[in-house]
Amino acid sequence: MNPNDMRKKTPAELKEELIKLRREQFNLRMAAAAGQPARPDQYGKVRKNVARVKTVLNELERAKSAGSEG
Repeated sequence: MNPNDMRKKTPAELKEELIKLRREQFNLRMAAAAGQPARPDQYGKVRKNVARVKTVLNELERAKSAGSEG
């Protein structure tokens, strides 16, 4: 997912996306533990997407708090 597209979403939508990604990450771990590993590249992709969503959420939070200080 593109960070520019994420910045257009509301914080609630981003949190929902984060939950979806965390669930996918969990499912990948469970599949690997059950002996049915998915494609190895999926782990990194999901992890990086989680980081992107968290970064954009943090940016939005900082922009909100910086706007309310002045």
